[in-house]
Amino acid sequence: DRCGKSRNNQPRRSHSPDRCIVDAAVDRFTAEATFACLTNVDFDPARFETWINKTVQLRNDLSTKLKAAGGTVDSDAAALAFIPAMDLAGMETQGAALDFIPSLDENEDLRSLKQIALYGVRGLAAYADHAAILGQQDDTVYAFIQQALADLTRNDLGLEELVGVAMKCGEVNLKAMELLDAGNTGTYGHPVPTPVPLGHKAGKAILVTGHDLKDLQMLLEQTKDKGITIYTHGEMLPCHGYPELKKYDHFYGHYGTAWQNQQKEFVEFPGAILFTTNCIQKPRDTYKDNIFTTGLVGWPGLVHIGDDKDFSPVIEKALALPGFSSDEDKGEVLTGFARNTVLGVADKVIEGVKAGAIKHFFLVGGCDGAKPGRNYYTDFVEQVPEDCIVLTLACGKFRFFDKKLGDIGGIPRLLDVGQCNDAYSAIQIAVA
Repeated sequence: DRCGKSRNNQPRRSHSPDRCIVDAAVDRFTAEATFACLTNVDFDPARFETWINKTVQLRNDLSTKLKAAGGTVDSDAAALAFIPAMDLAGMETQGAALDFIPSLDENEDLRSLKQIALYGVRGLAAYADHAAILGQQDDTVYAFIQQALADLTRNDLGLEELVGVAMKCGEVNLKAMELLDAGNTGTYGHPVPTPVPLGHKAGKAILVTGHDLKDLQMLLEQTKDKGITIYTHGEMLPCHGYPELKKYDHFYGHYGTAWQNQQKEFVEFPGAILFTTNCIQKPRDTYKDNIFTTGLVGWPGLVHIGDDKDFSPVIEKALALPGFSSDEDKGEVLTGFARNTVLGVADKVIEGVKAGAIKHFFLVGGCDGAKPGRNYYTDFVEQVPEDCIVLTLACGKFRFFDKKLGDIGGIPRLLDVGQCNDAYSAIQIAVA
């Protein structure tokens, strides 16, 4: 943790009278471990055993550093004295005894606010981790993550203070999204409008799903001249618009739709499949041996590519599998309409608005799921008047991403802004 004052002007948990205790390893680990607890990220119990033990190790090391600097730890939170069991079974027993969510607060309203903050911090940690991978970090982001997690252990915060925590999470999250945008565009260039084939080429194949651009770039580099075509799945679709990624000749098209359809789509894919970051479901036995994970995503029994990012096992599996037997044309979709592209034609947009050709803009975005009734979004987009433009991002787009809505004065009526990670782009378009 860090020195400084909290909202109630009480010292934070770790405070040295002479200096702040800032540990870069703790910062990165806190973001990674919090991200690992996000929905559909890591389902491997053995990896959580490692997370827990490392948490305690870093906690103890940080406490030692703090005391050596003349500081004190002003908290009676149980987490400060927690000792994990010696094995995974014991840890599971400890977790069941804690019953985490009910333990947050006896008051239902306060507990709900803490849950909102917790889920928000997990999303914030995901953005922060993605940004850090690309060299973009900000101390204030890490400080808030740690402060918010500490606030969850307190029982002296009231309604207004916990609403403040949740609102502050949104504010800091915007900063994290800005960092991630800078990392993506600074490393791979600003996305440009790009047609992406929905069919496939004959030959060996690897499918990349998740969200991580750097993992994709490293895989593309390692598969050059291997006779393997790289396809995207789910939220990796917008990667086709980045200049530094689309330059690879063997980076070809998009296969399938959103994350919740993977169990039926992956059965038919005749190559290796790589998960980067989140959105994994239980792999079916029919394709389980073809699945690989890397980064924070995990599933018991799957081959995990470590921090060295040596994708040789993925490549070898792809070469051993049959691949596609023939070419197939299934049309194409457009991506690459991030803020730089959209704002680059702002004059045409303004002209269209003034002339009455463009009446409204709608943003239909967010993460999707399999819950019945979500076809509402498809119906909505199909019924949007022809003088309106629809911007979309995240996996919700797959409800309608292949609809042919035409254009208004050369501007497509359906503009794919990017991943859920690209929400910053949509915000910048909205405030421009």
